[in-house]
Amino acid sequence: MTKQLTPELVLVDYNQIPVLEIVHPKVKAKVALQGAHLLSWQPVHAEQDVFWLSEVEPFEQGNAIRGGVPICYPWFGGVKQPPHGTARNRLWELSHYQVQTDQVKLEFSLFDENQQLEAKMEMELGLTCQLRFTHLAQGEAQVALHSYFNVKNIEQVELFGLPEQAFNSLIQQQQAVSSPRKIAELVDEIYRANQQPTLIQDLGYSRQMMVEHQNASEVVVWNPWHKAMSGMSETGYRTMVCVETARIYQLVQSGEQVSVKISVKPL
Repeated sequence: MTKQLTPELVLVDYNQIPVLEIVHPKVKAKVALQGAHLLSWQPVHAEQDVFWLSEVEPFEQGNAIRGGVPICYPWFGGVKQPPHGTARNRLWELSHYQVQTDQVKLEFSLFDENQQLEAKMEMELGLTCQLRFTHLAQGEAQVALHSYFNVKNIEQVELFGLPEQAFNSLIQQQQAVSSPRKIAELVDEIYRANQQPTLIQDLGYSRQMMVEHQNASEVVVWNPWHKAMSGMSETGYRTMVCVETARIYQLVQSGEQVSVKISVKPL
């Protein structure tokens, strides 16, 4: 299926999953309707995509997509099945789109089986990338915008702006962390959000990505290293790092938003 919505927006099937492809004078991007899942964002001044997407991703309906910005909701991690919640495995509705001279604005809606609105995801894709998630279902929930950033070589990456203490999920305890944070092993760390942007300095691609976390209580840093992961090649870990904008311990209330703004510039 191919469906042209505007000259800049076209819906295309990637195997079993419909994907909105965006080609605009300021930006190229891709968003899967499953999960309202941003797969790709490359502003005109960036030589490489800002987000990492697995080169072996099969795009099978109902299976979480490996890469881009999955929405982990209404729970985070393996507290229930499926891991990281159901939102990333379900089809969302493209409820609004607007093409402007400097950006494309999109809105995606997630409905439950009774056609009640559960959640909304708004995107502003231009020279910067703004993602705004709103929890609309009744009760409390967890959410994480689980961004996979594209880097040339993980061993040439430094993370700035993180606190010097983190909860190490691998050993289930707090530990001191060096700053800037370098990654040379399996890392799964939860930081208390300090209202500072996280800076990803990528010497390989000579660029810096700035991640501004808004209304987050935690920032999660993850790289699986050699650990085998579904939907990822053996060497996939070398070219990605996850810096996630999260509400894990401080639950979101109905009507509350969590958002992230991402920008990229050369070093």
